[in-house]
Amino acid sequence: MQSWKEIIHHPTFRYMDQSNETKFYNEKITALTSFAIDDTLALSVGDDESAPTIRLWVHPHTVVLGIPDARLPFIEEGVGLLSERGYHAVVRNSGGLAVALDDGVLNISLVLPDMKNLPIHACYEAMVSFVQYMLADLTNEIEAYEIVGSYCPGDYDLSIGGKKFAGISQRRVKDGAAIQIYLDVEGHGQERAALIRDFYEIGLKDAETNFSFPEVVPGTMASLSELLPSKITMPEMKKRVYATLEDLSENIITTEFSEREQENFIKRLEQMKKRNEKIAGML
Repeated sequence: MQSWKEIIHHPTFRYMDQSNETKFYNEKITALTSFAIDDTLALSVGDDESAPTIRLWVHPHTVVLGIPDARLPFIEEGVGLLSERGYHAVVRNSGGLAVALDDGVLNISLVLPDMKNLPIHACYEAMVSFVQYMLADLTNEIEAYEIVGSYCPGDYDLSIGGKKFAGISQRRVKDGAAIQIYLDVEGHGQERAALIRDFYEIGLKDAETNFSFPEVVPGTMASLSELLPSKITMPEMKKRVYATLEDLSENIITTEFSEREQENFIKRLEQMKKRNEKIAGML
């Protein structure tokens, strides 16, 4: 099996930092836009029309829902609660369940080619190792296993001392994939978890469902700033991403979308908007 460095290493990497951008080709940058961008990059990277890419993105006051969340028996009331608290909801096109995003959460999309030769779990493990490497001088205690009581629980939850600070999802499009991770860098993980707990309580109530939704326990989650010996900031984390990328490639480029990428982006964004018509109607 390839090592994580072999999976991620490429001679040239494309770097896109959209964490402070508000517009992209006349479209307001939201989580909807971000998922459409990642799909577009997966297509162009998979077709060898773009170098493998790392993209950074941040979305304030957003709760990203999974497909099962959109089927909660009282989803309209759940979305209403989020709206009352200043959050808007978006249904993602990758796996997973509800996740809270804000100015203290850094999302990293690692877009790689040749998915027919890369097992799903190998890609997850590569992202885990990427984060461990990125923070190696600060801690050697990052582990990957399911944190029961966290929101969006999974085998690749990242935690320190049993408290989750990150989760990973993966979106494969033809021969490309966007491996996406959210990192709770700043702020209070318990507050984010309490918001998702309340969302499930009102969206589920006591109804029985075929799908097993998580019972969120806020104390199982924290931000890196709360878990590390010294606080870490968003600007510092972004610098660490770039420095790690420099270690894994010989050349880093920043290029605009090609005409074909712009066309694919428009198509993918329309698909995301259609997917979210029901949720948008609840706000």
